[in-house]
Amino acid sequence: MNQIIYLIVYPFLWILSKLPWRLFYIFSDVVCFVVYKLIGYRKKVVSSNLKAAFSDKNTQELLAIEKKHYQHLCDLFLEMIRSMGISKQDLQQRFHIKNPEILQELENDSKSLLLLTAHYGNYEWSNSLELQTSMRCVGVYKKIKNPFFDRMVRKVRQRFGSDIIENVHITKYALTCEKQVPKIQRLYGLIIDQSPKLNKRNHYEYFLGREVPVFVGAEVLARKLDLNVAYLETTKVKRGFYESEIKIITKDAPNEQMYAITKKYFKIVEQQIHKAPEYYLWTHKRWKHAK
Repeated sequence: MNQIIYLIVYPFLWILSKLPWRLFYIFSDVVCFVVYKLIGYRKKVVSSNLKAAFSDKNTQELLAIEKKHYQHLCDLFLEMIRSMGISKQDLQQRFHIKNPEILQELENDSKSLLLLTAHYGNYEWSNSLELQTSMRCVGVYKKIKNPFFDRMVRKVRQRFGSDIIENVHITKYALTCEKQVPKIQRLYGLIIDQSPKLNKRNHYEYFLGREVPVFVGAEVLARKLDLNVAYLETTKVKRGFYESEIKIITKDAPNEQMYAITKKYFKIVEQQIHKAPEYYLWTHKRWKHAK
């Protein structure tokens, strides 16, 4: 059944990935109308998240954010599909690094880099970094249940030379790589603003006014392997165009106070969301385990 679904859907995705940009975003508008107006995909979740995060905003302001969010959500989904056929030149033009000198500074260091980002802007196109750095890029992802779509996603994300590692294997992979001789300088890309499964060992941080459990595995890895840590802050310049700024969190992870790296990360993400909340992914239950 998985293969049948894949064989039916894949040709449609391939055609979408080849549409001219103007027609591509007209189609996105149509999808948005269906998803938001007709289906109402996760509207209750989005509305609830926005109310929880911005209790100071009135109904009209929240509704305006919600509408802009759904337009961006549909753009984002289709831009992910566009990754199947986008050229190197087009991707570099549409996903620009604002401060390449910081990337150069990190390259000049002998350490590997843990580059954190969030479900904000177009996190899928951040793989354009592999075209702009001499470091070996390693993308971390969550495996898709359908093995055929999982293979397709891996192939798309590896198009320009990245290694793609499943999230449950990244610790072992990084430990092995960083002990190699000679060691290759790597850039590990992770998104850690998801809500982890609840257990007794969860660490909590304040995020948009709520105390929530957070992932700390990235910080543990940075400390153990003495990785530089930075944040990739992506902003949407206009439809189909993004600009990213690299913000160094620490270059001395082992000597940071416990959970300081995680705290700094969530502070940056929160500041970014407040600037333009419509570009954050609000369709997931961010506060389902909030205290």
